[in-house]
Amino acid sequence: MATVIVHATVTLDGYLADPDGRVDWMFGRPSAPEDDAVVERVMSRIGAVVGGANKTRTIEDGELPYGGMLKVPVYLMTHSEHEPIHHEGTTYTFVVDDIGEAVAQASRAAGDDWVSLLGGSISRQCLRLGLVDELHLDIAPVLLGSGISLFEGLGQRIELERLETSAYASETHLRYRVLR
Repeated sequence: MATVIVHATVTLDGYLADPDGRVDWMFGRPSAPEDDAVVERVMSRIGAVVGGANKTRTIEDGELPYGGMLKVPVYLMTHSEHEPIHHEGTTYTFVVDDIGEAVAQASRAAGDDWVSLLGGSISRQCLRLGLVDELHLDIAPVLLGSGISLFEGLGQRIELERLETSAYASETHLRYRVLR
């Protein structure tokens, strides 16, 4: 049975991107082999991805989940029908307006691996619906002050159990189980 995770790199003040959607603050920081091992361990367990899309813009603009490094099924939420797209070894399936169905399809595809939820809106919707099993957060040592928040607007309290914490060169890695 798949484990559904929110996997995100965020700033210390909880932003996924700056107000213009840029993530340049993520890059150029020192890392240690241990930092890379944490990220590689998560990525090796991901069997499917659920994210958001505006038709094919994500694919056409090169905004591929995990930079296109993962060759796993990707389920993209959209508001209009679109045939699946096969691009560089990855199948992108479009799911119209039903996040529960997208997660169910991704879970079937992932098998015993993880389903990674990408983006604030997708993550918040799934948290509100009780579909998330774990949070995997990589915290970058920067404060943006404003931007696109991972959890702003969640609108409810969710209790978590800490499973793992590590910190190496610059990032802090946090892993929590969602308590139900």
